[in-house]
Amino acid sequence: MIRISIAGLARHGGVGVETVRLYQCRGLLATPSRAGGIGRYGTEDIRRLLFIRAAQAAGFTLDEIGQLLSHDATQDRARAKRLAYERLAALDRKIADLQKARTALQRLARACDAPGVGPCPILAAFESHG
Repeated sequence: MIRISIAGLARHGGVGVETVRLYQCRGLLATPSRAGGIGRYGTEDIRRLLFIRAAQAAGFTLDEIGQLLSHDATQDRARAKRLAYERLAALDRKIADLQKARTALQRLARACDAPGVGPCPILAAFESHG
């Protein structure tokens, strides 16, 4: 059985110690008992930290990850699936917003290519929105 320090757990998860502490404060990771003054983490803690990181990479917020973890504990597949579809819809909205921003920026960049005098169209466009 593996028993590692918080620094070791953080290394396994590719995060800093403060991130592990944040996850503990949010209830996503357990705070181990302090045998001999040092908290020790095991295989389950590593698995859970890796789950949190993978869920974040998929776009889930920490609140949503907490919900997923509670669904995992109860094996409530329907609720977990609903949460995943909600996250997909949010990502689709974000992608659409990013595509609009990209199109607008492309248009402004092309306007800068046109010969002319006066301020750069990009700077002029941003100044008019400020």
